[in-house]
Amino acid sequence: MGYAKAVPAGTEATATVRARVRVTMARVGGRSTELVTFSGLPDDGEHVACVLPALPGAAPLVRLHSECLTGDLFGSERCDCGPQLDEALTHMEKEGGTVLYLRQEGRGIGLYNKLDAYVLQDQGLDTFEANRFLGRGTDERDYGVAAAMLHALGQTRIRLLTNNPDKASQLREHGIDVVEVLPTGVYLTDENARYLSAKARIGGHTLDSVAETLS
Repeated sequence: MGYAKAVPAGTEATATVRARVRVTMARVGGRSTELVTFSGLPDDGEHVACVLPALPGAAPLVRLHSECLTGDLFGSERCDCGPQLDEALTHMEKEGGTVLYLRQEGRGIGLYNKLDAYVLQDQGLDTFEANRFLGRGTDERDYGVAAAMLHALGQTRIRLLTNNPDKASQLREHGIDVVEVLPTGVYLTDENARYLSAKARIGGHTLDSVAETLS
């Protein structure tokens, strides 16, 4: 089952930093990066923040990245998750910032359910229809946990890297001042075209050019 659950406003203040670990990361040009874990988060996921110092005086650039084993690790072209993570890390290498790696695989329904949804997509359902066919929500992620992490880090005024307006909306509901939303690139492949179109048409993601091309 998925990790996401509704996070009441106000609970974000109970989260604290649990540990900070320095790791040299090849994917940010060999820079020393801080991985941060948390206590008191409002769900049971082992979420982690990857932090590089932001440029002085600037609101840090933040990416909320939901875990995607198939895309992030194995390079699957059925989604755009891997390239979006690479893009976020490239921004971090250049100007610092924070990637919140959220353990919300498959829009919160979990890895096995996501792979079951892939089977249904191969039979003609889109990604949202497949989730509903499995008896799950179209998107079960709750970004209140991301807000809790940002509060614990002291990053309450941010620039957000996303094409998903729900992320900015939910962060603001939990007391995060999103001063700017920067779109991610559009990583279109033959295999993910229907997936991206569904995200634009049904999920409201800012991928209008994709939706128009495939409509």
